Amino acid sequence: MPTTSASARAPNTEPIAREESPTARIRLLCSVVLLSLLAAGAHGRDVVPPRGAWETADPARAGFDAEKLAAAVDFAQRSAVVEPADLRQVIVDHYGAREPGYRVLGPTRPRAGASGMVVRGGRVVAQWGDVDRADMVFSVTKSFLGALAGFAVAEGRIASVDAPLAASVQGPWFDGEPHARITWRHLLEQSSDWRGELFGIEDWADRPVGANLAEWRNPPRFGPGVVHEYNDVRVNLLALALLEVLRKPLPQALRTRIMDPIGASPTWRWHGYDNSWVEIDGLRVQSVSGGGHFGGGMLASTSDLARFGLLVARDGRWGPAQVLPRAWVDAMRAPSRPKDDYGFM
Repeated sequence: MPTTSASARAPNTEPIAREESPTARIRLLCSVVLLSLLAAGAHGRDVVPPRGAWETADPARAGFDAEKLAAAVDFAQRSAVVEPADLRQVIVDHYGAREPGYRVLGPTRPRAGASGMVVRGGRVVAQWGDVDRADMVFSVTKSFLGALAGFAVAEGRIASVDAPLAASVQGPWFDGEPHARITWRHLLEQSSDWRGELFGIEDWADRPVGANLAEWRNPPRFGPGVVHEYNDVRVNLLALALLEVLRKPLPQALRTRIMDPIGASPTWRWHGYDNSWVEIDGLRVQSVSGGGHFGGGMLASTSDLARFGLLVARDGRWGPAQVLPRAWVDAMRAPSRPKDDYGFM
């Protein structure tokens, strides 16, 4: 979905993973498979996995063809790209050749083999690799941003997803036309058409497409809400805006509102960039990134991602608790006008 040139900024139907690293591709594939299986429902009683443990289930008793499931697991293992292990060099090679002034601004972590889980009804029917190792999850991080926005709405910190950010976020980012018309919905759906620089990165330098630098620097304007563009600079602007309204570090907000309630491990981390520190109420706070494009982003284990997937598949409920507002889960899943296979992050 990334588009940056005059011709490429039209609505785009390429898969998200196309512009991510090989690790992100296999993680996205596994995430889609996992969420599909979760959404399919359970065979028998659904369970809530306690902290640090999962029940297991026999594949056949859970409604699977055991041979086909084993073949799918084998395919996932054989398809995983795990070399070279140095992910910092991988993203430098991937983005550095085509993005002007590209540099890694946040931490990275070497990869150490593929891992995955298949879950049904809250039980594990198959798993492989080290499911407790925290690894870079790249653009899966964006779904956590989308979830946190729901709390800002539920708590009244955001009046409406259709409210302009200029009404609640102080700073120069939404001054003047057309930026004053950018709403939370536009940032969540990646259709803001915001232009500018954030943490030393110009919006046009993210995934540039075009024949020459002048074309990259001066793409046509469409205005907010018209065209979907997969752009990490604008995603990072959403993260900064959420930090401004929640008034606390987003990793802290995520831990207390979601990760602790669903029994996630203490191993996940959420990083920003070396230069993405801002002041909130007199405290120096790092504004986190929405992916690993420039380094940073979230590091999380397969097991913790499975818990988050289970939470979303169950419409935000975790046992008797409504952890994530049901109405917000529905809103996250709703197709956007500019791109009907993309919702809130």
